[in-house]
Amino acid sequence: MARRRVGTPYQPDAEGPASSDQELRDWYAGQTATHGWTRGTLEHHIKTTEHLRFGGAPTNFDRILAPGASELAQQMTKDPYVFDFLRIEPGHAERELEQALVERIIETLGELGSGFSFVGRQIPFDVDGDEFFVDLLFFHVEQLRYVVVELKVGKFKPEYVGQLGFYIELVEDQLRRPAHAATVGLLLCIDKNDRVVRYALAGSNHPIAIASYDLLPPAEQAVLPSEAELQRALDNP
Repeated sequence: MARRRVGTPYQPDAEGPASSDQELRDWYAGQTATHGWTRGTLEHHIKTTEHLRFGGAPTNFDRILAPGASELAQQMTKDPYVFDFLRIEPGHAERELEQALVERIIETLGELGSGFSFVGRQIPFDVDGDEFFVDLLFFHVEQLRYVVVELKVGKFKPEYVGQLGFYIELVEDQLRRPAHAATVGLLLCIDKNDRVVRYALAGSNHPIAIASYDLLPPAEQAVLPSEAELQRALDNP
């Protein structure tokens, strides 16, 4: 069986289901030992298929950051993020999502991953009398970098990358210290076209990750009727 470094994405060997099952157990055991997951945290990550989401967000880190730093930054990402602990309904507003994430900050930090600490919400930045606000700001204590999180409740649009890049620049100029690693941005949206995302990231010179988020774990989403199925049911009562 191939050896795998703890902290790398799960990739099953081509040796059959039994080998894959053992590798999956080994991966979760390694993550638990490395990050000190509690039983509840481990159960959450298994339920939400963490091994399939870990390090999976589309980014431009490999182009913007140095090789070692880009790999570490990539490991901070997931796709999708699963916020099944939030008590909000579909069709929620951005401020409602932001408020819910802050109210359940312990669970939010657990889903973001090991090393994240919460700095604040709606952080104000003054630019010669003009004021701008960052939705959520985190600091990764293991990588010593700020992470700017921008929330969008609709489908991804290319212009969001420019807005997030602007916020990254503010943090770099006004908060980052010499000992800190480069600030990165994380854009969370309800849906995205991956090809559009790739084009948008290619046009940015700021290190950015773009991921979707879900309010239900994969197993529960699988049993929900699709939009087409709902429409057929309405058309044929």
